[in-house]
Amino acid sequence: MRVSYQPLSFHVGARRKVTGGDVPVARELLGFLTTMLRAPSRIVTGFGCRLRALIAGVALAHAAVLAEAVPAGSAKEIVAEAVVTLDADRQRELVGSLADTDPEEAALWIGKWKEGEIYLFQDAEGNDVAVLLEGEPDSAEKYGIVSLASGKPVTAPDGTAARATKDELYLADTDSGLRKVMKGVTDRIALASPDLKKRLQAVQDTGLEQDPSKLVLLEQRLAVEEEGRVKKALAEAMAMIRLRAEDPVVRQTAVAELGEMGSIAAQGAIKTVRGEAEKAGQVSLVAACDKAQKDIESHISRVNTVGTLFRGLSLGSVLLVVAIGLAITFGLMGVINMAHGELIVVGAYTTYLIQNLFAAGIHMSPFGLKISIPGMNLSGGAWDCYFLVALPASFLMAAGVGLLLERGVIRFLYKRPLESLLATWGVSMVIQQLFRLVFGANNVQVESPAFLSGNWTVNDIVFGWNRVFVIAFAVLIVFLTWAVLNKTSLGLLIRAVMQNRGMAACMGVRTERVNMMTFAFGSGLAGLAGAFLSQIGNVGPNLGQNYIVDSFMTVVVGGVGNIMGTVISALGIGMADQSLQQILGNPVLGKILVLGAIILFLQWKPSGLFATRSRSLD
Repeated sequence: MRVSYQPLSFHVGARRKVTGGDVPVARELLGFLTTMLRAPSRIVTGFGCRLRALIAGVALAHAAVLAEAVPAGSAKEIVAEAVVTLDADRQRELVGSLADTDPEEAALWIGKWKEGEIYLFQDAEGNDVAVLLEGEPDSAEKYGIVSLASGKPVTAPDGTAARATKDELYLADTDSGLRKVMKGVTDRIALASPDLKKRLQAVQDTGLEQDPSKLVLLEQRLAVEEEGRVKKALAEAMAMIRLRAEDPVVRQTAVAELGEMGSIAAQGAIKTVRGEAEKAGQVSLVAACDKAQKDIESHISRVNTVGTLFRGLSLGSVLLVVAIGLAITFGLMGVINMAHGELIVVGAYTTYLIQNLFAAGIHMSPFGLKISIPGMNLSGGAWDCYFLVALPASFLMAAGVGLLLERGVIRFLYKRPLESLLATWGVSMVIQQLFRLVFGANNVQVESPAFLSGNWTVNDIVFGWNRVFVIAFAVLIVFLTWAVLNKTSLGLLIRAVMQNRGMAACMGVRTERVNMMTFAFGSGLAGLAGAFLSQIGNVGPNLGQNYIVDSFMTVVVGGVGNIMGTVISALGIGMADQSLQQILGNPVLGKILVLGAIILFLQWKPSGLFATRSRSLD
């Protein structure tokens, strides 16, 4: 088998097929018409019939060429023809016609062409064929070859399946003009994408390019667009493109529009326009640019203020989710549990294991033993449901660990705060080491389900779905905790034991069982916090240590044993922390000032915001 990889420039004299055979149409018709125009009038008159026939033939040939300009067929077939076409203009016409085919298919094959996955192969008749490589290479580094147009294997002259190395094939290359046409097609496809996110991103990218040739394309899209956010982005993109207009009036109008929109993306472009206008002495345009910059800065200030409040609310909700369990074990029971952070990690690792069960399975080697549990290999919406399963599983697992901790250690240390602090600190070290032996010292990644991965953008303010979820989640946990403590028989017993343990015991309340259930409930809430924290960061053995100090600080400031105080404290600390970071521009200094303010506050009110009243005399 002989494979050719001659450069395309060797085939400049090749003829283009029109109708009825291979005819060099343009050259032959031009020469014939020139001869006829130079002939005497009598010759033209004598050959009137032939002239009419010639004109008819020219019309037919021209119609055939026009018909060829936008061929019918799939995107793959058009690309296959464009790859082997030698006429550069014809090749660009073919690529341009891809905008009228299936968008996804057109983008796919344009991408393969640009990425160098399409090759040229010369068959037995000497014709170039667009081909793709198939399968893995053999010992000689030869691949199977498949025709791009038909999808069938290409055969060698002897009838066998053709194989070739990459070096034996000519790469279907592109030049700058063709790539520009490809870019126009992909831009048009992206602007018409049914996916809102892709369409919005395409509009924004087109505006940042500031290419005047794209203005008509955006105007056409605006005429049919129905989504409000995309319409706003289209108006902004068109105004940014008009900043490059030659007419100063058009530029000034565009600057004013961008200022009214508060376009953050246009800041740099407006600054450039101002510099050009200042050099040209266009005073009104300079003034319009200055006003637009002030309007945009005011918009940015509003965005930062609202964004800071939202981040402060979400941070406070994170602190609340983490501290609500501690408010039970420390606030109501008086147990200083330094292993509370590890109970958070239990919930996080439980979420990680549930995720793996919904996917490929669990494969670990704890203590040198290989454990392989097959997964369900789910995907899409079914896989996203893993988090809904992980929430109750995290609560139950952390509650179980807390139950063992209370029965094994803490029940011997009630009314002995120093001993309980040291004992639980030692337990936390042991649990951390167990995590390292089972899951490894490195962090593990927990992927967020689709309903927690996106965000809402309202007037340039980004509201992350995971942050919105933690706020709603914190509200739900607070409500459920309040309901358990105030509307259930278990809550009644918990409040009775915490207010006066001796009197409750005299009334027949089994205080040890109440202690056990209370500690398990608080530990389960810590597990829920771990499940959520796995969605906003990596999970590792030291995850809980990042929150244990903040948890105690939140509970103490709110008032030991007061759930509402814990809520107010968490939100206040979160808001203050984010606000100071935004104002000072230094996260470390902001954190230091918050801690300093907490110390001063506790000097003023040692019992916190809300002091817990008790009937106990001790």
